[in-house]
Amino acid sequence: MVRRQSVLGERMNWINRYVDEPLLDGAAIILKIWHDKTGQRPDTFEPVWHVLVVFLLMIASLQYLTGPMLLFAQGALIMLVLPSGVRLLRMKAPDGRYGPNDFKALRATALDKRENEWALRMAVLFGSALLPFTHLGDDVSGTYFMLGASLWFVLTAPLKFYLNAAEPPAPNEGDRFARPALGAAT
Repeated sequence: MVRRQSVLGERMNWINRYVDEPLLDGAAIILKIWHDKTGQRPDTFEPVWHVLVVFLLMIASLQYLTGPMLLFAQGALIMLVLPSGVRLLRMKAPDGRYGPNDFKALRATALDKRENEWALRMAVLFGSALLPFTHLGDDVSGTYFMLGASLWFVLTAPLKFYLNAAEPPAPNEGDRFARPALGAAT
């Protein structure tokens, strides 16, 4: 029994070290690049990415689907994008700045998600690895629909979980070491 727990612990340590941590580090790099290049809050990247993926899938559905299946797919995609659109509209701060208090709140949330949602992140990764291999038999429209649903899940779900658990970038404004001292000559 002890040997079995030891083997299981070694496997989980391997998964954590070579799968989970690199993906968390990659998500932190994405957030930093997003914040540095756009000046936007780091938590705006995920809904913007989601809207972009759904927009591209809407264009693809126009190319491959027709009739009622096209209407069904377009309606499903619109319903999928609504929460991200509403979230983007609500995120607009009056001054649009990302300060130390925002950083502390995002960091606390990320730490909580890193510690408490490990198994959920692994389940989403496993599901996103297997989902593209599912397809329907003879129905071409259904197969395209499932392919689109698989692409949506693969491109949005793992990224969402890893961005929410990644370390957010530190803001420059509000940091007393990053800004010039009051009364300093410039």
